[in-house]
Amino acid sequence: MNSTLLAHLNPEQLAAVTLGAEPGLILAGAGSGKTRVLTTRIAWLLSQGHVGPGGVMAVTFTNKAAKEMQTRLAAMLPYNVRGMWIGTFHGLCHRFLRAHWKAAGLPQGFQILDSSDTVAAVKRVIKAMNLDEERFIPKAVAHTIAHWKEDAARPKDVLARDPQEMKMVEIYAAYDAQCQREGVVDFAELMLRVYELMRDDAALRQHYQARFQHILVDEFQDTNKLQYAWLKLFAPPGGRGAVFAVGDDDQSIYAFRGAQVGNMHAFEREYGVRRLIKLEQNYRSCGHILDCANHLIDHNQKRLGKTLRTDAGQGEPLRVFEAPSDFEEARWVLEEAQSLHRGGLARAEIAILYRSNAQSRVIESALFNAGIPYRVYGGLRFFERAEVKHALAYLRLLENVNDDTSFLRVVNFPARAIGARTVEQLQDAAKASGRSLWQSVSALSGRAGVSLQKFIELIEGLRRATEGQTLRAIVEHVVEGSGLAAHYRSDKDGAERLENLEELITAAESFVTQEGFGKDAVALPVDELGVNGQLGPGLTPDADTGEIMSPLAAFLTHASLESGENQAIAGADALQLMTIHAAKGLEFDAVFLTGLEEGLFPNERALQDFDGLEEERRLMYVAITRARKRLHLSLAQSRMLHGQTRYHVRSRFLAELPEASLKWLSPKQGGFGSGFERDYANAWQRGSGLSGVVGAGRGGEARGGWPAPKPAAWQQAVAAPVPKKAEHDSGLRVGQAVFHNKFGEGVVLTLEGAGADARAHIQFGRHGAKWLALSVAKLTPI
Repeated sequence: MNSTLLAHLNPEQLAAVTLGAEPGLILAGAGSGKTRVLTTRIAWLLSQGHVGPGGVMAVTFTNKAAKEMQTRLAAMLPYNVRGMWIGTFHGLCHRFLRAHWKAAGLPQGFQILDSSDTVAAVKRVIKAMNLDEERFIPKAVAHTIAHWKEDAARPKDVLARDPQEMKMVEIYAAYDAQCQREGVVDFAELMLRVYELMRDDAALRQHYQARFQHILVDEFQDTNKLQYAWLKLFAPPGGRGAVFAVGDDDQSIYAFRGAQVGNMHAFEREYGVRRLIKLEQNYRSCGHILDCANHLIDHNQKRLGKTLRTDAGQGEPLRVFEAPSDFEEARWVLEEAQSLHRGGLARAEIAILYRSNAQSRVIESALFNAGIPYRVYGGLRFFERAEVKHALAYLRLLENVNDDTSFLRVVNFPARAIGARTVEQLQDAAKASGRSLWQSVSALSGRAGVSLQKFIELIEGLRRATEGQTLRAIVEHVVEGSGLAAHYRSDKDGAERLENLEELITAAESFVTQEGFGKDAVALPVDELGVNGQLGPGLTPDADTGEIMSPLAAFLTHASLESGENQAIAGADALQLMTIHAAKGLEFDAVFLTGLEEGLFPNERALQDFDGLEEERRLMYVAITRARKRLHLSLAQSRMLHGQTRYHVRSRFLAELPEASLKWLSPKQGGFGSGFERDYANAWQRGSGLSGVVGAGRGGEARGGWPAPKPAAWQQAVAAPVPKKAEHDSGLRVGQAVFHNKFGEGVVLTLEGAGADARAHIQFGRHGAKWLALSVAKLTPI
């Protein structure tokens, strides 16, 4: 088995996988096979008997990466790996706290607040303190509290610099007390609570330091201050635990989230790393792409240093296009992408990247009007959609009626005559008694008390009706019984929301199957201990902690932990649009990197700070290394952003690329020969739409006020005059491609009549099939 495990490793990968029981720092370049190294390292340690499954902890940054690691290990090893400690920082902290909830000062059934629930909870605190929400914006306050927690600072540890910050610290203290009272934790609290417990409980700390002999950390360059401190508690420098840190300092692009690329340098120094192993063999990109990446990143001074190489050959040079305007840039991208697609490349293998979301507007307009399918990657995530969060709130109340955040989300949704004043009175009663909102309902009388009691009865009725049911049945019943389905059915725009609720039911069924519960497992048992102290149906003890979780509780935890992660893109073949940050970890056969202008990329704010400029260069490095075979770079001399036309010069990053790997393309000159072309160009220069031009949407209004790009065939067609129509011959034929000023390109399906009565049935890509009178419609054959 050992020879099979190591058979396909290159020398650097082999050195990393077979490293002894010592601290290891692995510089894993883009596309160098780091996931293979991590999983093979674990399999090798286990197969050689260096450690047992319970002595390994592997930390990743996404649930997707954790699941991929588990899947690969399951294929490599002859036993079940589900009980191993493999997961994200937050996932592993959740597991730790479930095992040690009492020592952590938490209720056994504590719940996790996702990001939007956290903001809602902070908002309640601000309101209870009678503070102005315009001065203390809940989302900003929640962000500040998370930042303090990531610095391992409780309210007493924060040194306030001014009266505003002093009040923020008071909000933090009140928020902490509220979460403790309700038995909930936010994401940052998961990490901080485990850190504090490990720091303060010597016996627990010694237990885990002795237990985890090998700790592996993926994407080490993205760790923040608290995560690194957390790691040092589990495996202190000079201790028994061997830490295997894998990362790439050249791909550290999340400083705005608190990531500290300096942690890699600190790890090398503090852990006394004897040998820095560099994975420089790239299995993704061609030579010209890697040459550009190497030359660019070499301009950064604060790096550990490595040079990517490939055996795949040089490939094609990078195409660089400088457009007069962002409209012309978008048109060039569209035409080049279409050319690649016609050459056999799937649209899903073509990515269009940009530094700022604001850049996507003109690109989307071009694609929309040309009828080319595209997807914006990283849109609103499934578990963050309002209708899904409503359903999850009802489910959480079935699991824990004292969850005030979930209570407040749905107590009057759908509307049930429970107004803001009633909720305020309930909150006051809860605050006075120190109890949850659910427990305080009996304190209100009159109409308000009656309305709230009906809500209580609704939840209790849902629980009774779903006891002994499967997870799918529970979700189905809650969606219907809560009134959510009826609410969205009555909403003229509710069809998509209903589809999302149906998808939640599907997600629930998939979850229980994938997690090994079985789709027929009881998710909400009547008696959690079952009969004669035996576990009830559907209850599964955790392989490591012994914690008993029902499928419903596990699914709710899954939903909270998954919230905020990108959902997989599926469906029809479409171009992929995304920011460079969103592209991290992805790869495509062809990549278009747009907006390479000084002030845009590198970003204007980053130019004021040296560290900021180095991070921008790392971001450019990430963008370049997303491409496997083709990379197109573009910039615009003028660009409309935030309502203003801006004029830019070339990004300094272009000058940092080797000329031998670049192919500069001359800007295409538009031959504005026809009246339409002149009007089209003038409209673009004015920055306003043209009624009846290619950019027009339904009703003749330009979408977003921007003309759309001209179809490629129009370049040649504009010079050709519109054929004169004979009395009995339109000059057109069935199957012919034509261009219409308003509807764009189309294909003639049918021709009828003659002279003034002649008409054509034409299929237009974006606007569908239309009958046009040929004596009126101005059509240009293509």
